[in-house]
Amino acid sequence: MKRLLGISFFVMTGLLLAGCGAAGGQAAAPSTPIPTVVAENVIIAEGRLEPVHYVDIAFNASGTVSEVLVSEGEQVSAGQVIARLENSEAKQAEVANAEEAFLKAQRAFDGAEAAALGKLAEGNESVRKAQQEYDNFDIPSEIADMGPRDGLIYTQGKLDEARANYDPYRHSQPNSRNAKEFKKRLDDAWAKYNKAIRWTTLEANLENALSELGQAQKEYDTLSNGSETGEKALAEAQFEAASANLAAARAALADVELTAPFDGTMAGLKVKTGESVSPGQIAASLADFSGWIIKTTDLTELDVVNITEGQAVQIALDALPEEVLDGVVLWIGQNYSEQQGDVVYEVTVALTEALPNMRWGMTTVVKFAE
Repeated sequence: MKRLLGISFFVMTGLLLAGCGAAGGQAAAPSTPIPTVVAENVIIAEGRLEPVHYVDIAFNASGTVSEVLVSEGEQVSAGQVIARLENSEAKQAEVANAEEAFLKAQRAFDGAEAAALGKLAEGNESVRKAQQEYDNFDIPSEIADMGPRDGLIYTQGKLDEARANYDPYRHSQPNSRNAKEFKKRLDDAWAKYNKAIRWTTLEANLENALSELGQAQKEYDTLSNGSETGEKALAEAQFEAASANLAAARAALADVELTAPFDGTMAGLKVKTGESVSPGQIAASLADFSGWIIKTTDLTELDVVNITEGQAVQIALDALPEEVLDGVVLWIGQNYSEQQGDVVYEVTVALTEALPNMRWGMTTVVKFAE
């Protein structure tokens, strides 16, 4: 890590007095003042270029690779099979048999109760998804303790304030300092307001899902308590057993099939047909190159206190030093590590622009203006 501190100095030379032995007894002419030199007040760190999202994928079982279905550099979709082990055909047959048994058990239900049970299952799944989306939502820290509705009111007020502050500069020169600053504040306020709206929507979705689940449970309980409770209980037990068998068969198939967890590019293939693999052995790397980030662990405790999330930065790649890219501080690590006796922190920077010839792993220089 390199740190450039602002330095301002002015050097003036005095008049040279004639010495006793000076020729002609004339004083020397005054020297020209040296101009002020001002260095940039910035923090500079070295980082590494990474795709916005990537993962190493491994088989969950041991075996011999029977086929590799994609090539390195190929675009794949979430759920697409990348490679299979030799016993995958048997697992596929087990899944097919389990699916057939599951359908038979499902048809064994009385029509009304089967529909009620299906509605109950859908209600549970809706609640699960709504709860997961709500729990995983990235809530802005300044409204995290308020709750969705209070957060919405708060961000609405901040948005109104930012809009009012920017209005006087709306028709001024776009590159003026005040116009740019108030425009940035307005954009930030819009982003937080939209997040608050999303948070409120997720809460409403969860409440609706819970309400629908409660109604589905009530309807199912009413049907299950009828005169044919014994038969219905047997049919339900068969259905649940078939469902569990199907889930187990699919899980077993997933152990011998390597699938893409998200849309992306095959950044690396480490297996070939006929090779043996072990559980957990990395077989492929998948990356999403739609965006780029830079990670640096080059910032000491003296520097990280001068950096904030959302702060604008400039980036240059060692391989392309003539290109200067813009970025923003995305995340500052809360934990620390030690590097050659210094306490350092990991900082993640998101690039707001990219170059077509950038490559994963390139060394970068990140300039944080204080």
